[in-house]
Amino acid sequence: MKPHKISFVNAITLISFGLWGYIDVDYSPTALIPVIFGIIILILNPGLKRENKVVAHIVVLLTFLILGGLVKPLMSTLESGNTMGITRVSLMMLSTLMALIVFIKSFIANRSKK
Repeated sequence: MKPHKISFVNAITLISFGLWGYIDVDYSPTALIPVIFGIIILILNPGLKRENKVVAHIVVLLTFLILGGLVKPLMSTLESGNTMGITRVSLMMLSTLMALIVFIKSFIANRSKK
C-alpha cells in the first residue's frame, strides 16, 4: 500500500474514532487529541502524495507520536474494563502502527533506490 493511502485511512480512523471517544467519554477534551492529529495528517496528505520528503518526515513523526500517545488511554480503558473503549483505542493503535510500518518500508525502498 502506498504511504499516502494508508496515511489517509489512518487519519480518518483517528478522526472518527477520536470523535466517538469524545462523545462516549462524556465529552472529555483529551479524547480530541487523536482527532487533532488526524486532521493535521489529513491536511498534510496531499504533500505526502506528491512525495515531499519534509512532509513525509513530519507525517511519520506525528504518526509515531500518536502511537505513543495512545498507550496511556489503552491502559486506562484496560483498567476500567470498557470493552468498546478498548476496541476503539486498539483499532486506532493498529491503524497507526500499520501506517508506521508502511512508512518505514517506503523509506527503506527509497533509500535502496539511491
